Amino acid sequence: MRLYEFEAKNLMEKNKIPVPQGILIKNAEEAKKAAEDLGKVALKAQALVGGRAKAGGILFADTPEEAEKKAETLLTMKISGYAVHSVLVEKFMDIKKELYLSVTIDRIRHQPVIIASSEGGIDVEEISRNYPDKIVKYHIPVGETPEPYVGREVAHLIGLKEKSMTTVGGIINRMYALFLKYDGKLLEINPLAVTDEGFFAADAVFNVDEDALYRHPDLKEMGISVRHELGELTEREKTAQQYGFPYVDLDGYIGVFPGGAGFGIAAVDLIKQFGGEPANFMDSGGGPTVENMERMIGLLMDNPHVSGIFGARFGGISRCDLWAEAVIGYLKKRAGEGKEIKPMVMRMTGHMEEEGQELFKKAKKEHPEWFESVKVYGIETPIEDVIREAIAVAKKRRR
Repeated sequence: MRLYEFEAKNLMEKNKIPVPQGILIKNAEEAKKAAEDLGKVALKAQALVGGRAKAGGILFADTPEEAEKKAETLLTMKISGYAVHSVLVEKFMDIKKELYLSVTIDRIRHQPVIIASSEGGIDVEEISRNYPDKIVKYHIPVGETPEPYVGREVAHLIGLKEKSMTTVGGIINRMYALFLKYDGKLLEINPLAVTDEGFFAADAVFNVDEDALYRHPDLKEMGISVRHELGELTEREKTAQQYGFPYVDLDGYIGVFPGGAGFGIAAVDLIKQFGGEPANFMDSGGGPTVENMERMIGLLMDNPHVSGIFGARFGGISRCDLWAEAVIGYLKKRAGEGKEIKPMVMRMTGHMEEEGQELFKKAKKEHPEWFESVKVYGIETPIEDVIREAIAVAKKRRR
């Protein structure tokens, strides 16, 4: 789980890693005031995706008025499709040189590794490709606390000497301690700016293990909660998390109500293959409750971007009759609220399929109006045909 730059820098500052003087703002007027306090500034859009600078997400301003205008630009932009809601305004630095520092996990050796280079300010992949001889990797055995000399040794290996070696060595040691403290996956300073005033983390990336957040109540106090890699959870994703089932919003218009996670991934791929655009990923496998399956359908029905729903159940651990019960229960609730029932094209096979089909037949006989836009196929119909029909229905409704 990735933290915002300002969150990473707050943690760094608390752990005595030098960062530029900065103020987080959420509107243009605040940016103007920040620039009045800081002077010449850099304005940095806060986003959980890479390529921010290339997307125009970092701007500079010489005056408060210019900072106000450029903040307006940043706060109305999207980076990789994600809206910018805040901007970090930092005091401008006259950077003489840029270094690279990070701590991560070497997944081949199964050990933490410190990575450093005298060439910073560019992607580590580019450094590795263009300057392979300028990358230093220093592995730390699991369970061992590195001696104070480790940071100095790494700094020396990237060409630093005397006071600079000692200062950067201390930063490296504190980075490693911070990485361990918060169950890090990646802690990166790129670049570590070299200025006349000293060394500063000009940019920072901190990815932590979301499964370990319960061990860090101080992060919760800072407003840091579970989010996915690209941004804050959507309201639908928060609802799914609250009730304990995996759900991710996508950009399409076909709701996906699959069986397990593997089937969900396959459904997303097949929808794309046959010319549709999935609106979500979801996992309804592993024996979910009827109530949760009703909630899953509700997320799709209430999503204004969804024009049709593809559903499939291969009964294994999960029973087809309970899946049918959930669908029927939701249709009853939806109709009772006077809400539109969006088209659903589904397929059901496997454990207790016959019982499930009987439930659908009975419900259709009693309430045919519910099934005017709902179809349920069995094993005799190939899954590809069901997906093609779901795509056709959804596209027709979008016109």
